[in-house]
Amino acid sequence: MSGPDAAERLARAALTRLTEPGDEQVGRWLRKLGAHELVQALTGAGPPPPGARADRLAACAARAAALDARRDLEAVARLGGRFLIPGDLQWPSQLDDLADARPVGLWVRGSPDVRLWALRSVAVVGARACTDYGSHVASLLGAGLAERGWVVVSGAAFGVDGAAHRGALAASGATVAVLASGIDVPYPRGHAELIDRIGEQGLVLAELPPGGHPTRARFVLRNRVIAALTRGTVVVEAQYRSGSLVTARRARALGRHTMGVPGPVTSGLSAGVHELLREGACLVTDADEIAELVGTMGELAPARRGPVLARDLLAPAAAAVLEAVPARGGADLALVAREAGLGTERALASLYELRALGFVERLGDRWQLADEPSTDDGSKPLQRRPPARRGGS
Repeated sequence: MSGPDAAERLARAALTRLTEPGDEQVGRWLRKLGAHELVQALTGAGPPPPGARADRLAACAARAAALDARRDLEAVARLGGRFLIPGDLQWPSQLDDLADARPVGLWVRGSPDVRLWALRSVAVVGARACTDYGSHVASLLGAGLAERGWVVVSGAAFGVDGAAHRGALAASGATVAVLASGIDVPYPRGHAELIDRIGEQGLVLAELPPGGHPTRARFVLRNRVIAALTRGTVVVEAQYRSGSLVTARRARALGRHTMGVPGPVTSGLSAGVHELLREGACLVTDADEIAELVGTMGELAPARRGPVLARDLLAPAAAAVLEAVPARGGADLALVAREAGLGTERALASLYELRALGFVERLGDRWQLADEPSTDDGSKPLQRRPPARRGGS
């Protein structure tokens, strides 16, 4: 099956400079007119698209003055990158779920196959000004997902995003940065080294052409790509108005898994996550739980339970007798049997079993709990030294 031709690629590259990402009106025009005709319509070389306002056409005309799509394609090629468009073998078809808000194309830096990496990917996003807790958890999630063969996708921002990327890289795993700028414009500047490393070991994606600079609106629109590209979105820390919540809610609207990592109820940075959980997002605490949710059949998180205690293994009769033996002062056989609801013969047999296991001791005609270290809930640990033999038993 042949892919799109060079003219289609050139026209779509031009559209990434003429229009803003995620513009659904542009998406509708593109679907009805085609890329080449839409470029002509927006640059004045043909009839204007239906319903186009004069101010929009004026803005496109201003951008068209510096338009050189071939130069943009050559610039990305010099970076070792490429420009993907729908119809390419590497195009991640899950982006088509965005309908008319689908990217016109993706500027890509890095050699891996975008489509194959996206098939098994998870977004980890959160607050830029995160706490040490948020940074630590994001790093653990990034590393844990990478170790399980998942691609970690985020936005390369300060805070949770950067920690998730670094965690994946530290585990020699795969990670993807989706930028709100051109792939040759690292943002934030303080993450230039990190973004370069992601470009070398993973993938850097952008909707803006080379040289494109981020704006507040472009950050928000970038989040829809992260949501659509991945199998699910995990939010580590977020305030009520965080862009991370925009990503998670967009993911939920697209039918993707939405997850949140809980934090202290006193932390404003976890308030947005807790609200997301109240809306129905799944609570997760580690990479195993994320993989169980977004993965295939059989990718189960280990069962979560407390330590197995020695008293957990007792037969019901012995457990009832142990409950009936006082810690101090002791009790005779008749009292123990009555409190345990057993006959004296069965109670006595259980007492000697408990004595052999070190749970109780006999002092003359009375029985009491052995004086041994116990766990916080009063149960004896599974691994313990037998009590010293005492006289009178």
